[in-house]
Amino acid sequence: MRRDKVVATPAEALAGVRDGASFAVGGFGLSGIPNVLIQALYDTGVSGIGVVSNNCGVDGGGLGILLAAGRIARVTASYIGDNKEFARQYLAGELEVELTPQGSLAERLRAGGSGIPAFYTPAGVGTPVADGGLPLRHNPDGSIALASPPKEVREFDGRPYVLEHGIRTDFALVRAARGDRYGNLVFRRSSRNFNPLAAMAGRITVAEVEELTELDPDEVHLPGVFVQRVLVLTSEQAADKSIEKRTVTVPPEQGTAAE
Repeated sequence: MRRDKVVATPAEALAGVRDGASFAVGGFGLSGIPNVLIQALYDTGVSGIGVVSNNCGVDGGGLGILLAAGRIARVTASYIGDNKEFARQYLAGELEVELTPQGSLAERLRAGGSGIPAFYTPAGVGTPVADGGLPLRHNPDGSIALASPPKEVREFDGRPYVLEHGIRTDFALVRAARGDRYGNLVFRRSSRNFNPLAAMAGRITVAEVEELTELDPDEVHLPGVFVQRVLVLTSEQAADKSIEKRTVTVPPEQGTAAE
């Protein structure tokens, strides 16, 4: 009999989280981030956590609320973005940061979820990504307290490749447009970038879904084998979606050079 994975509350969805745990978190910028689960994680009061995510939210939004509260100890990401608090903590030595090429980060998550411990990639060869020396942590005076070590580089068919390790985390938090009771998920547009990969990497994966429904097997983006808990959002929660920057274009006036 298939297992019903739906949980009743965010607190139940995050049962077992603890100080120092690691989390893979889906989303791309603010697109497709698991807002409800991030807030629920904040409400647990856990601290000293490690986060693997494409970016770390923005000031006052997404993972940025955990960052501002000093709850995050280490971040593995490909992009700092416009998060001024992220940059401040990193440069002040309050936060350990592993920066990695975006494609390598995606593949490290996928590899970890697929049981692949490591792989070789050309991305980063000939740069500090492979050679080492990237600042993982600064001293308060701005000097480097801890630098990344050099990685193994091997040649295949006359081309150098750097060894990258797969990522596994204690938990994964993701958001899906639709899901069923058994954890099968469908993602919408750009939210499909990192959510499926983050979900694969978690030992316990929690998915918040905007709509609980029956799914045709042919439309499933991520099978339920990777998901342990499903939290169904209210209509208000499902509609609450932020954007990083709102821009307004003013049409040119008639008679200008724009005609």
